[in-house]
Amino acid sequence: MQYRLGFLGFLGGSEVAQQGVRNAGLLDQRAALQWIQRNVRAFGGDPARVTIWGASAGGGSVTAHLIANGASGEPPFSAAIAEYPWWQPYLNDSQQEFSYRNALRLSDCEDIACLRKLSSEKAITLGQAVTNESYPGPSAIYGTYYWGPVVDGTFIQNLPSIEFGRGRFHDVPLIVDRNAYEGYIFTEKDFSINADNTTYDAARDLELLFPFAGPAFRSRLYQLYPRESFNSTLFQWQTWFGDFIINCPTYHMATNAVDRFANASTVFKMVFLGGRQAHGATGSYLADEDVSLPYATNKTLAEIMTSYWISFTMTGDPNPRRSAKAAFWPSYASGGNDSTPVGDLVGFSTLMVNESTIDVEFDRNASSQCDFFLSHSFQVQN
Repeated sequence: MQYRLGFLGFLGGSEVAQQGVRNAGLLDQRAALQWIQRNVRAFGGDPARVTIWGASAGGGSVTAHLIANGASGEPPFSAAIAEYPWWQPYLNDSQQEFSYRNALRLSDCEDIACLRKLSSEKAITLGQAVTNESYPGPSAIYGTYYWGPVVDGTFIQNLPSIEFGRGRFHDVPLIVDRNAYEGYIFTEKDFSINADNTTYDAARDLELLFPFAGPAFRSRLYQLYPRESFNSTLFQWQTWFGDFIINCPTYHMATNAVDRFANASTVFKMVFLGGRQAHGATGSYLADEDVSLPYATNKTLAEIMTSYWISFTMTGDPNPRRSAKAAFWPSYASGGNDSTPVGDLVGFSTLMVNESTIDVEFDRNASSQCDFFLSHSFQVQN
């Protein structure tokens, strides 16, 4: 699906809201979904059987459509797959205004009408310049992204964590997944600087990563992720980054869906331990006709993965049409043996997939670390 990205899709601010729309990129996606509803029969489809699927930023977009418009009305889809959903912090109103004013200053424009006259090439260049001016960002440690969805009061009425916690999301069959080391590729790898500087950089970058969090928040973070629990500082930092931005959101989405859905057995979670195990690892097993090398060499696993996805897309359940080689995937609510919860017992069942085995485990993200992040939504998502 094509939609406007970065500055073109997610410029905010009061003047943008008054004379246009915020979240234009998400509205592009919504327009495409509505087009499918109107036209899918013309090419053999069923408007009542549309599954949305996105990974990383796309997984974040799936989240946005699940909570869109306060989840009022019928959604233009019937099932959703949010792969490693990227829940980056949303720019608040003052941050949006700051970036908008920077855009005017850096472009020598006086208003939004002038910005609209810029060529796409100039607008893209301007967007990067605004990012450089507006976002201090974790200077050396983390890779993050500046432009993204914002709370606009209409299409996105509150932060995803708040909306899911309140049950304001569409009740459709749901798959969420994550990879083993979600924070790794976003974390600085060079720790050759001395220990004092490393400590200083960690403290500084945590302040930049969570600018609305105070010292008590940061102290508790270090208690929950003690250095001695990790082989290196790299893995300490990649773990808390991966938890806050992807892993804990999958837990939050799955648990709240089980609590709110009419049929709790339509929620499924996977942790993918195959390939390179980092952010994006499932892609080589799902989206390519030929398994991509060198990251994915297991064609049997690719067959298994695609069969789960095809079955879910066709039936709302990854099991009925799965490959004969594929293990049964229990619902998140089950105890692991079948897709039916027993009484009020929720199993938090997660499919653990690696190169040679597929097992079921209790969700490792049902943890004090995720409870901490999710109880501090305004500190970590604003």
